[in-house]
Amino acid sequence: MRAEQAEQAELQRRRVRLMIKITARAGAYRKGLVTAVGRLSPEEAVILADLERNGLQVPQLHDVLCGGHVLVDDPQLYENWRFAEGSRTRLSSHHRDIDKTRYPDIGMRGDVVREKLHGRTAQGTWVQLEKTPAAFGKRKLPTLNDLRHLMDYVVYRITRSNVGPWGLSRMTERRPMYLSPVLAVPTSLTPPVARSLARALRRIEEDDDVTAVSQDLAARFPPPDRADLAGELGHALSGRAGRGLFGNSDVWVTQTPSRSAAELLRQRPEAPAVDGRPQGRPGRGAA
Repeated sequence: MRAEQAEQAELQRRRVRLMIKITARAGAYRKGLVTAVGRLSPEEAVILADLERNGLQVPQLHDVLCGGHVLVDDPQLYENWRFAEGSRTRLSSHHRDIDKTRYPDIGMRGDVVREKLHGRTAQGTWVQLEKTPAAFGKRKLPTLNDLRHLMDYVVYRITRSNVGPWGLSRMTERRPMYLSPVLAVPTSLTPPVARSLARALRRIEEDDDVTAVSQDLAARFPPPDRADLAGELGHALSGRAGRGLFGNSDVWVTQTPSRSAAELLRQRPEAPAVDGRPQGRPGRGAA
């Protein structure tokens, strides 16, 4: 069982690493993020994977890594993120309406999250990544990190942006990022609406067939004939619905075109000869 758990944890780390590397290609971050991803700890991967499970998309991951304040409608995450190793209670000024004696804020350091801070809200859990860890508390003298933390606070006051480990984010406690696992509610369509929607989807698909690629390529690779196009929309998906992990991310191709594939696509197939006489091309009358 332990071997299976270790394998699942490693798969989760690989997935989170890939998400971060993808967003690092499109967004601007402080130097060192990709290097830090290679040292991603299992605890850091759990936190980011839990956010993704609750609806976080790759474009939103940029704000998380840059210190965005995140609210999640899941109070259980508060306990799930109190790890046996690395977690410690911390003082903070966030969400003062919560009883900090019962629900103290929890800090954790890591190569990617730098300083993760999370706590309870009235209905769920909040989390925020910080550039500089702070150790303010009773009977503790200020350290160099505490002074750096104060400098980050000055930057926040000037820019009105949180200072995260890899950049600045406008997603502050007053304007947080909100994730909710219950926003997507499965529902059904009435038959007239379903038929109208199916016609619209078929029209869009037919237009895509001739505009997304060349007409010659579209004719060679027709799309599958599906009886229920509406069944592929979010209302009929199992689990979470919505725009998916990549949301409105930019999509790009890094591979160079294959010369062999291009040569094959330029060839025009000829019908086999019958009685020594060549036949016409498919779709045309014989000469």
